[in-house]
Amino acid sequence: MRRMIALNRGRADAALLELSDAEIVRALGLGEGGGAQGERVDRVRVAGLLMVGREAAIRRYVPNHEVAFQVLRGTRVAVNEFVRWPLVRVAEEVGLRFDARNHEDELAVGMVRVGVPAHSPAGFREALHNALVHRDYTRAGAVHVQLRESGVPGEVGGEIEISNPGGFPEQVRLDNLLVAPPRPRNPVLADAFKRIGLVERTGRGIDTIFEGQLRYGRQLPDYSRSTGATVQVVLSDGPANVAITKLVVERDVPGRRLTVDELLVLNVMAREEEPIGLGRAASVVQRLEGPTRAVLDRLVESGLLDGWDDRRERVYYFTSPVARSLGVADLDEDVAAEHAGERERKILDYVDLHGKITRSAAAELCGLEGREARAVLEKLVKRGELVVRGEKRGAYYERAGAAVSEPTVE
Repeated sequence: MRRMIALNRGRADAALLELSDAEIVRALGLGEGGGAQGERVDRVRVAGLLMVGREAAIRRYVPNHEVAFQVLRGTRVAVNEFVRWPLVRVAEEVGLRFDARNHEDELAVGMVRVGVPAHSPAGFREALHNALVHRDYTRAGAVHVQLRESGVPGEVGGEIEISNPGGFPEQVRLDNLLVAPPRPRNPVLADAFKRIGLVERTGRGIDTIFEGQLRYGRQLPDYSRSTGATVQVVLSDGPANVAITKLVVERDVPGRRLTVDELLVLNVMAREEEPIGLGRAASVVQRLEGPTRAVLDRLVESGLLDGWDDRRERVYYFTSPVARSLGVADLDEDVAAEHAGERERKILDYVDLHGKITRSAAAELCGLEGREARAVLEKLVKRGELVVRGEKRGAYYERAGAAVSEPTVE
């Protein structure tokens, strides 16, 4: 435990290192008694046994605790370990086994080379630690960590599945997983893991799991196999959207990293290659429309998205530079064409109704600047739809072939 605290400086409560063993146990709520300055603990809680107990004591007093680490290559079981180690040792040993199998590619971003792991180490560890902390220790069954490899020589691909006995804590569901308040099933274990630096002290470890997948352009963590008796999360290592990873690296700046909500919207849009509306975005980030609109507005302000009000709602799409960098359809150009077509229809309808239109009237009708309105009108003139009458401030436009009207002063 002391080694874990030292390795996680910045995340862990470093003050624990100044305490004796008995004081650490009492400070973390793993045991009690022995007096304020005592060098012994009179009573050890189950959480204390789980965290740092001897294996024989764990087998005797917490027989449901078991962790399975398995590596499956195709239909062959390459590794199949079942252990009843204390949780601190499980976290370290399983993490090392994962690291040894987590291959990494390199991506060149300008003059910088960025490592792109098959699985985010931070995301994997957070998922593992969540399974250890939140499992139901009154239920039989093991925490399973399965690494599934393709089994084909030279072929990279696979997924990790982590599961634990016990469903989601009360009031946590698939549709609010990202925003539900932290509700640990085992509060003492949860607090101990936070204070020694193994999980997020904010209690928002789920964000770390999602961010780990999203920053490397991977598929979203999949919790859909979870039931009332088991929580299962699948972390897939492919197919990766390298363009998303490159975009994230280029856009992340100190003090302004893309948030999990922003990454969710960008990844979904890149995969679906469709514009996104407020309702769809709200379901993706699992938030109400107000906070979701703020997320979309930030993406617009950063130059990643643009917005367009269609007949039903405002929709958002990648700006042309971002669409080109991601290799997706440039909807910016399509929407611009749609804008132009609608403006032209409005102007022609106005002329059909009123007989003529001035530049200022066209600008007000279409919500344009004067020069933009002139460009639309001149395009219609070149196409033979309209003709211009008069000069300078007295100029106006009417249908080609129509009788000459009286000049109008703008």
